[in-house]
Order: sequence, then structure tokens, then C-alpha cells
Amino acid sequence: MTIKYPDGRYYKGSTDINQSNIKQQHRDNVVFGGRGMSLEETINDSNDYYRSQNRAVIYKKPTPIQIVKVDYPQRSKAIIREAYFRQASTTDYNGVYRGYYLDFEAKETTNKASFPLKNFHQHQVDHFQRCLAQEGICFTIMRFASLERYFVTPASLLIDYWQHQDQKRKSIPLKEITAQGYEVQAGFQPALDYLAAVDQLIANSNLINPKGDNHGTK
Repeated sequence: MTIKYPDGRYYKGSTDINQSNIKQQHRDNVVFGGRGMSLEETINDSNDYYRSQNRAVIYKKPTPIQIVKVDYPQRSKAIIREAYFRQASTTDYNGVYRGYYLDFEAKETTNKASFPLKNFHQHQVDHFQRCLAQEGICFTIMRFASLERYFVTPASLLIDYWQHQDQKRKSIPLKEITAQGYEVQAGFQPALDYLAAVDQLIANSNLINPKGDNHGTK
């Protein structure tokens, strides 16, 4: 099956898609809490746990796809042969926690000393800025795969490095992420308790707005 982006580029991920099950290709597997799970699966599993415990309501955002060619080899089964991403996605996840709107992106790298900015896109940075202006709690979950370390990092850190990447390096040093972010340990229930770090982020929310004002402070 063929899937294209709005600018005409071809999607190179998995094309094993049918009408009732449209999924993005999972990242490389990693063991969390004794189970083989991708980063995306781990966050989804954690969100399921949070909802079951009434702690938060957070979901992965679906990517809008326009189907243009479908085959019907059987009356009860349809196979999508060609589809397009209708628009660029914003960030991976959003939801509500303790009365706060959460919006975040999950990324990973094999680098050991820094996180490349090329893992992000301008429209995602723009989206973070708009959400922060509305007092949302915005962050990234960064995984350093080679180190098996995970950080909840304020979106303001990404925005700062993104806006000054011509003057600064094109990656965020691990020491900066360690200093401004909150490390999260993999576990069992939940698989990745990132809300514990979000609690700290909320407590320091007056420090995460890129405008330097008190947006986000409750």
C-alpha cells in the first residue's frame, strides 16, 4: 500500500494497514518492566493504567489519513492500497491531568551525549508555543536508548534551542536535559510513571514559559 505526505513525499513506514486498523510503525523494541515494548507502546500502556486508576485522561493523537484507493477481495474485507496523510501531525499525546491540559511529544535517540533537534519539526515547536500561551503544560519525553534513560523535559527548553540553533549547536546536550528535565525510571505499573515528573513540572511551571512571564502558574 502507498501512503503519501501532503508535500508528495512517500511514507516509508509499515504499510500493513486495513480499514479498521491504521497504525504508525512502532519504534525498535526495548524491555520495560520485564516486557518487550516500544517507547510508544510503553507510554500507551502507562496511559491505560492512569485511566484505569482515574489519575489522568491522556491519549495518543490519531494521524488523519485520506484513503484514495481500496480493493475489495472479499465482501467482508477491504484492503487499502493508497492513502495520504491529510496534514502534518502536531504532537504525539494530549489530555487532562489535575485540571491541567497536557500536551507532549515522545522521541528517542541513540546518541549518548545530546538529543538532536532534527528529531523535531517546526510545526511541533509552533504547536507547543500556542499551547503554552494558553497555559498548557507542555513537554517532551526523551529516551536515550543507548543509556536506557528517560526524561520529561519542559517544552521551553526545546523551543529555546530550536529558535537559536543557528547560533547554538543543533542538539540539546544531555547535561542541559539533566539540569532542566526530570528523569523517569521504567517500572511495571505504570510502565513509565511520567506523571510523577509532570507533578514537578507543574510545581515549577512559572519557569517553563518561553516568554518569561507567569503563564502556566496556578
